[in-house]
Amino acid sequence: MWSGPRNLSTAMMYSFGNREDFAVWDEPFYAAYLAATGLDHPMRGEVLASGETDPEKVAETCAKATPCGREHCYMKHMPHHMLPGFPVGWTSGCVNVHLLRHPARVIASYAAKREEVTLEDIGFRQQSQLFARIGGLVIDSADIRVDPRAMLGRLCAEIGLPFSEAMLSWPSGGHSADGVWAAHWYGAVHRSTGFAGPEGPLPALTGRDLNLAEAAMPYYREMEARKLSL
Repeated sequence: MWSGPRNLSTAMMYSFGNREDFAVWDEPFYAAYLAATGLDHPMRGEVLASGETDPEKVAETCAKATPCGREHCYMKHMPHHMLPGFPVGWTSGCVNVHLLRHPARVIASYAAKREEVTLEDIGFRQQSQLFARIGGLVIDSADIRVDPRAMLGRLCAEIGLPFSEAMLSWPSGGHSADGVWAAHWYGAVHRSTGFAGPEGPLPALTGRDLNLAEAAMPYYREMEARKLSL
């Protein structure tokens, strides 16, 4: 599952992680991404200490038939973690799904957690480029929140997976597979036990945030045109 930050990605990981036939893996390339870029993200030291920083080694594990040790493995990936030169050949052995969210909502949510937000941080351009390379299915988080059962059922049907009612809820308090960064980013989803309802009107952005949303919109619209619908 490929998505930018603040994009229902953790809730989706919990949804699949609540199935008996799935294990989950939270952002396998995050430590390698931070090591290669030198970016000062929240909890940078903890992320580097907890993860593999060699992208080739991460890719080798991703390419295994059962990288998470169960019948199915849900890997939560972010497109902007896949820097130029990071291996992507392993994706040919996976079912690739690209999760979208409207840029205005992503930016408003991300800005609440981190002061400086750039187009590189939110991953819309990288997601579009990655989709062009590896293909896959596209789903929109807004559609999932409107009708989780129907949208997840459609997704499961598309990838040849039986739908499970277990996907509609999960225990509060987080998942054992959470990355160490969960302490900073996952507060709201840790308090949840299922998908939140439909979102309200788009947030009103101004200044730099508005400019950022406008820069991201062409990539979002390009992907949105390919999304699964009911």
